[in-house]
Amino acid sequence: MAPPLSRRSLLQAAALAAATPAVSLAATGRAAAAVQEATPVAAAPSSWTVQPFALDDVALRPGIFADKRQLMLDHARGYDVNRLLQVFRANAGLSTGGAVAPGGWEGLDGEANGNLRGHYTGHFLTMLSQAYAGTGEQVFVDKIRTMVGALTDVREALRKDPAVLSVGGKFGTAVENVRGSYQYVDLPAAVLQGASAITLSAWVKPAHDGNWARVFDFGNDNTRYMYLAARNAGGVPRFAITTSGPGGEQALNGTTALPLHQWSHLAVTIAGGTGTLYVNGTAVARNTAMSLTPAALGALANNWLGRSNFSTDPVFAGAYDEFNVWSRALNAAEIGQLQNSRAADASAGHGDLASYAFDETRGGTFADASGRGLTATLRRTWGAPSHPGFLAAYPETQFIELESRTTPDYTKVWAPYYTAHKILRGLLDAYAATDDDRALDLASGMCDWMYSRLSRLPESTLQRMWGIFSSGEFGGIVEAICDLHTITGKAEHLALAKLFDLDRLIDACAANTDILDGLHANQHIPIFTGYVRLYDETGEERYLTSAKHFWDMVVPHRMYGIGGTSTQEFWKARDVIAGTISATTAETCCAYNMLKLSRTLFFHEQDPKYMDYYERALYNQVLGSKQDKPDAEKPLVTYFIGLTPGHVRDYTPKQGTTCCEGTGMESATKYQDSVYFAKSDGSALYVNLYSPSTLTWAEKGVTVTQTTAYPREQSSTLTFGGGRASFTLRLRVPSWATAGFRVTVNGGAVSGTPRPGSYFSVSRTWRAGDTVRVTMPFRTRVEKALDDPSLQTLFHGPVNLVARDSATEYLKVGLYRDAGLSGDLSASLKPVSGKPLHFTLDGREWAPFFEGTEDPTHAYFRRSEPKVVFGGRDAGVANPAKTDGTTLLDEVWAGAPFRNKGALVARVRSTVDAWVAAGLLSRADGDKVVSTAGAASYQP
Repeated sequence: MAPPLSRRSLLQAAALAAATPAVSLAATGRAAAAVQEATPVAAAPSSWTVQPFALDDVALRPGIFADKRQLMLDHARGYDVNRLLQVFRANAGLSTGGAVAPGGWEGLDGEANGNLRGHYTGHFLTMLSQAYAGTGEQVFVDKIRTMVGALTDVREALRKDPAVLSVGGKFGTAVENVRGSYQYVDLPAAVLQGASAITLSAWVKPAHDGNWARVFDFGNDNTRYMYLAARNAGGVPRFAITTSGPGGEQALNGTTALPLHQWSHLAVTIAGGTGTLYVNGTAVARNTAMSLTPAALGALANNWLGRSNFSTDPVFAGAYDEFNVWSRALNAAEIGQLQNSRAADASAGHGDLASYAFDETRGGTFADASGRGLTATLRRTWGAPSHPGFLAAYPETQFIELESRTTPDYTKVWAPYYTAHKILRGLLDAYAATDDDRALDLASGMCDWMYSRLSRLPESTLQRMWGIFSSGEFGGIVEAICDLHTITGKAEHLALAKLFDLDRLIDACAANTDILDGLHANQHIPIFTGYVRLYDETGEERYLTSAKHFWDMVVPHRMYGIGGTSTQEFWKARDVIAGTISATTAETCCAYNMLKLSRTLFFHEQDPKYMDYYERALYNQVLGSKQDKPDAEKPLVTYFIGLTPGHVRDYTPKQGTTCCEGTGMESATKYQDSVYFAKSDGSALYVNLYSPSTLTWAEKGVTVTQTTAYPREQSSTLTFGGGRASFTLRLRVPSWATAGFRVTVNGGAVSGTPRPGSYFSVSRTWRAGDTVRVTMPFRTRVEKALDDPSLQTLFHGPVNLVARDSATEYLKVGLYRDAGLSGDLSASLKPVSGKPLHFTLDGREWAPFFEGTEDPTHAYFRRSEPKVVFGGRDAGVANPAKTDGTTLLDEVWAGAPFRNKGALVARVRSTVDAWVAAGLLSRADGDKVVSTAGAASYQP
């Protein structure tokens, strides 16, 4: 049976039936072994016993998912992708067309100097690809092709030496060094010629206000140099010359800052012990005790425009026009003439030591008009990529420095392979969506480049790198590389995937040893999705076993009620929930990646727990992380979802370009990805989620349309269309569905007893017009924090309910007083007319967590049952508690559901007897409790 998947799902893309290529690169033992053993893989992993449908096989119908998606689609349609491409084009020295980077983590001015820039572009490509698959709208394809074309140009530029970026100048053309390009002009060593008197003159148009960026710097090191900085620490121009380092500088300081994006003329003269700094023809500083001249510096190795001899100083960003050097000090009148004409047209004439007009419009060199033939060369501070496949929005130095780094410091190195993963994933998704071979070529080249770097490193270096917090984070790159391997069949790509093995983590989890305490959560969750894919490619059991055990260490042991995990991005001790609640709880990326892992594990083992978790996290945290309002500039997705009392969600954290906004964009355009799965042999269809949607199962020639307002409705109807097909329909029975789960086919009840936390099977030959009706009454229940039973969160069916209240202390809530025989707590809640899933309790409104509002909310509350009350009848007895916080009423209602009132009273009597015997309750009070329970009336 052919898999039920289209080419737009990379996980199912057909592998090329090519022979395993030879390997020409030196490799570690692990990489070499993988290369030798690799063989092309089949269209879909044979280890998958079920398979997903492609996004374009499942259409969302009106409902909460479609509403949330529409907000993100509008954002995707309107956002200018050139803003995302700005950092890539700048890195390659290409024109950015005036585009402004998004800010936050995307751009040089963002956190940690923008060391994560480029990641957001990958997310955006994935979002656009998913949006196209889900809607078929051409606008998304057009944006994808714009981005892929630009990235192709960027890689081509990075492969070559830097080229002149010609722009309008003061007198004609000028050369621009885009901020982020790390480009500078390298002048020949003889440029100063040991002059004892000198004038240096330049027109500059600064594009950034960073301090200490050099207009020019001539020197050997940090001891002997002569520079002119556009801004010193005080923000004004500064000239300095020294033969003994910073402490010996003889200097000239300006009085006002140079304006940005405007041409300014700077000139420095030194002669006869006097130095003068001119700005726009006016002398702004004079030093009559300047004994040093270029002659005192001797021969200098580094003669640069735009680059500093201090490596931590920024590169000058902006444009240059007319740089001249004379072997004499021009007078004020001559300096004044330079304000209105080229040097060649002024009385000073060309600089006799060096003269560059920057009239070049191509190439990478600048002609010298001084007559000395001192051709200057445009260079990058970091040289050139180590491999032609390199593609990034920052220099390769991030990757190089990681190889020797032993401690975390994200201001120096911030997860370069994580960023590479996002770009790689985006390119693969773009290829799957559009068949644009350029995207595949870029993706394949990136992996060729990574293999060329990593395969040369010792195993110990790799293990150290991947264990470093943040700097060594590589996200889900293994999954993406394995997906690429299914397309290319290149042995190097499979070998590359194995180079990301973090053995300490794999081995511990494979042995079911929990070592998660203290780990950065989102650094490790996506690793395991990749390892499951490595199992698919290699058959190595430790990958799959470790992933299964890892999942069990998170769910439920480190899971909040909404499905999220982590606090301040990290995991604390196992089973500590109440003790970790904070304003920075439940990083949204963690939920995104736990969904991916749950889904991938389900492909191998159809344990309902994976889809129970999927529903929990999707219908609560993921939906609730997206704000319910439009925005053209930002996706409006939370980073953290604080679970502290009265927390107000922040939908624009860190200017809106964090990892969580990125994954949030992806989540909102793939809500349909796990509604249905098919048995790999085509014998069964799994209905995992009750979501309004239409499935087109082309291989079976049928459609399945699911009509429901779930979770605002407690039922769903599936209608079959197309031709006849025989298969088993497997309907998920949620673990919370303890009030019943009823299935009818064409109006007739289906025999069998659906069990909560399982799949209920209906086998038949399906025909057009067949209808399946699923009814699952919701019950209201609480879930207790594992480390504090009194701290609880409220659920109505699958929906987490939050109290809307500005109080910053945990609310005290009682729920037993009206509990029914089933144990259902719904009687305590009063529905709000016209607002589905909204209730009032003790005068407070409770609403679904998934509503993306800015109301202060309480996801957890303090359970308070001070008195023993049954069916609204007060026994007049205080509700006693054990030392662990468990109360008498807790133990009574733990026996629910009760088949009738007599069973409930019997439970009350036996519990009372035990508490009396333990000295926790007096006999007289115990008799009152039993009597009240017997006299009360109960709903079912």
